[in-house]
Amino acid sequence: MAEDLGVHPGTLHSWVSRARRNGSPSSDRPVAEPSPGGRLRESERAELERLRAEARDKGKRIRELGMECDVCKQFVAL
Repeated sequence: MAEDLGVHPGTLHSWVSRARRNGSPSSDRPVAEPSPGGRLRESERAELERLRAEARDKGKRIRELGMECDVCKQFVAL
């Protein structure tokens, strides 16, 4: 399987072990237990809103940079 993924077998073993232990192959910290009833805690909701706002801001900035890039390309073409 490691060869199919293009990674060293030890790396794959580490990922699998970490995922079994913590619930996430990319984190050394255990995954937080969900709130009862599947509802978000207030702190989780606040963080989610912050991350969504940050993503919106970054998306807006990416679009602005794309437009600036297009203007620069047109300038160079002239």
